[in-house]
Amino acid sequence: MTDSTPDEGTAIADPDGPPALRFPYDARPLTADPLRTDRLVLRPLEASDAADVFEYQRLPEVIRYLPWPERDRTEAAEHTAKRAAGRILAADADFVVFAATLPGTPSVDDPARDRVIGDFMVRVSNAQHAQLELGWVLHPDFQGRGYALEAAAAVRDFVFETLRPHRVQAFLDARNAASAALCERLGMRREATILEEEYNDGEWQDTAIYGVLRREWAARRAG
Repeated sequence: MTDSTPDEGTAIADPDGPPALRFPYDARPLTADPLRTDRLVLRPLEASDAADVFEYQRLPEVIRYLPWPERDRTEAAEHTAKRAAGRILAADADFVVFAATLPGTPSVDDPARDRVIGDFMVRVSNAQHAQLELGWVLHPDFQGRGYALEAAAAVRDFVFETLRPHRVQAFLDARNAASAALCERLGMRREATILEEEYNDGEWQDTAIYGVLRREWAARRAG
């Protein structure tokens, strides 16, 4: 696998050049050496996080804006295990999911572990053209405290610094005002609305597309 540590100074070099994704990327070392913010620890999701994930995956107000059906505890654990299996980024549709843990807050099923309060996904949209996708979900009990922005900004910066995409994008249920606001705070612009793209929950739903280019991220970071 490619060394996951970027060369000094290459993260924002030649932002308008040809595709330069640092692929393949192996996220497994992030289990022992996770991303850290002021209040959170972000490490690859694990199958053993299923109980914490179920606490938000089971909530109607959460899955309303996600392409997730209602699942019982067993089905949800299987789903978490599948998501936790993503570790290598090399080709279209590859993904890794970061569990956002809150140090000092115990897991719902193991007080020795820090609780997972949400998760943040990186997925390969188009490797040929260096496009990556971000996605996120946060337990409602922990919303309104800046955790989503703190975690999403850390993942965004990690992606640009380490993987060097030309473009990072997000696809939202267009009704999801909170995620739209988060995209804007991350420096992403609303680029399009796809009308009635998906049929979920008994109705046709629109999809909003947000995006930011590497040079825009670099300028924002420098400023």
